[in-house]
Amino acid sequence: MSIWEVILAFVVVVLMLVALLANVLVLMCFLYSADIRKQVPGLFILNLTFCNLLMTVSNMPLTLAGIIYKSQPGGDQICHVVGFLETFLTTNSMLSMAALSIDRWIAVVFPLSYHSKMRYRDAALILSYTWLHSVSFPIVAASLSWVGFHHLYASCTLYNKRPEDRTQFVIFTGVFHTLSFLLSLIVLCFTYLKVLKVARFHCKRIDVITMQTLVLLVDIHPSVRERCLEEQKRRRQRATKKISTFIGTFILCFAPYVITRLVELSSVVHINSHWGIISKCLAYSKVVSDPFVYSLLRHQYKKTWKDIINKILKRSSINSSALTSESHNQNILQLNE
Repeated sequence: MSIWEVILAFVVVVLMLVALLANVLVLMCFLYSADIRKQVPGLFILNLTFCNLLMTVSNMPLTLAGIIYKSQPGGDQICHVVGFLETFLTTNSMLSMAALSIDRWIAVVFPLSYHSKMRYRDAALILSYTWLHSVSFPIVAASLSWVGFHHLYASCTLYNKRPEDRTQFVIFTGVFHTLSFLLSLIVLCFTYLKVLKVARFHCKRIDVITMQTLVLLVDIHPSVRERCLEEQKRRRQRATKKISTFIGTFILCFAPYVITRLVELSSVVHINSHWGIISKCLAYSKVVSDPFVYSLLRHQYKKTWKDIINKILKRSSINSSALTSESHNQNILQLNE
């Protein structure tokens, strides 16, 4: 193995471990907190977490083995199943992010009618469409034998070995990425930019009230005035940062891989194998970032996972103190004997 392959293998191992821990923690929060389970977005986050966990335990290990051994890990049947899952899970996770953005758009732009427009039944219908949309492409690819081990990405993924099917495969790949990556990106940009517009409008209203209050309070201390102005500035930046994170991580993680897949269809451009694996690792990094972007850094999830950790630590400390006291009692009995 070259130094590049060692580094890439190490990166995949780190991504696997962090993704597994983070997504399991999100799942634990969902199971632990009744309040999270009651919320409609919890269904979308649960679906996204399911996709991320399955991607972590099925696709990442085979990519790691492909980097190390430079050949297809396992038999053809295993590779076909993993390639099928990779196409399905990637599309499903993209559409789940789009569904979350639609939920936020309805909640912010139509707050009074949110509970009537986004119920559990509506979320279940959206998820049903997400699954049907996601499973249709790998079914077509598997039926046409367009799934296999791709050396450029060291992964089991969409791959055409027959030159006579090249035109059909190019069309299929273009349609697939248009209806998965591009469609999800358009939905994300449309919904979150609408949310940002409403957030900025409310910030302006709050700013006007704040400035009027500061003008009226003539005797207010300068330090208090300064803190109010700083909070005003942070409030304006908060929504922009969050929405930039949602859209930015989606583009940063998926765009290099999707562009590489499309450029690869051209026989004119040669793609370096190391770049192919790097673009795949960037796509895998979305599995790592999703738990933090959509769940663990939010107040409700943060409070829940802190409660879980404290509960575990408290239980372990109780057990250790019980063992200590039991050992102490045994020592006293031995001395008395």
